[in-house]
Amino acid sequence: MGLDMRPLGKPKKGFEKRYKEIFEIIESDNIPKPSFLEKLSGKKYPTKDELLEEWFANQIESYETIKAPRVGRDIEADNWIKEKYNDLEEKPAYEDFIKEYQGYYAIELVKEKDGVPVYIAMGQDENVFRGQFLNDCIDLIGEELVNEAWGTKLADETLDYGNRLMTIADKIAEEHNLEYLKQQRIPSDVDEDTTESKLHIVYSLAKWLIFYGKNGHGYEADY
Repeated sequence: MGLDMRPLGKPKKGFEKRYKEIFEIIESDNIPKPSFLEKLSGKKYPTKDELLEEWFANQIESYETIKAPRVGRDIEADNWIKEKYNDLEEKPAYEDFIKEYQGYYAIELVKEKDGVPVYIAMGQDENVFRGQFLNDCIDLIGEELVNEAWGTKLADETLDYGNRLMTIADKIAEEHNLEYLKQQRIPSDVDEDTTESKLHIVYSLAKWLIFYGKNGHGYEADY
């Protein structure tokens, strides 16, 4: 399957402490359970499903941070979905089609490109980074930095990881006269085993991590 790096939602204002608390409970699989005496007294603790429901209900989705227009809310997204419908060879009823996509975020139209990678995960949302590409970069940045991607992180750790990747990418770029890659969104048409190809992956991930980290989002490592 490999590694996909999926942006987490960020906590709404005032929910920051509880957000982290629930995250740590779920990550450690340490769901609080009442003691025998607490059971006798009728005390209850939230279940894992209830904790997750609370956690998701108090988040701002990453789609909002990348400023993705939303079908049913933004005119550009409404126009975009109409074009998608018109391009279909076999068209369902228009009302059914629009109803199905109501609330859908049009990531193709985003304004914050650093949050939408070119190294995408097939079958996932377009802002999910295919972390498996980083395996090609072990000889460039070292196994430790590569393996770190396999750990789910909150925003502060995400930003720190991105900054460390950016620092080593800048150093390698200077050594190999590849500084231009830092501003280049689309990878060069070169062999995937070249320093240029691998460094572009590192730069792309570093920018992706920094964007989400500085905007309050962590990421889930899914593999």
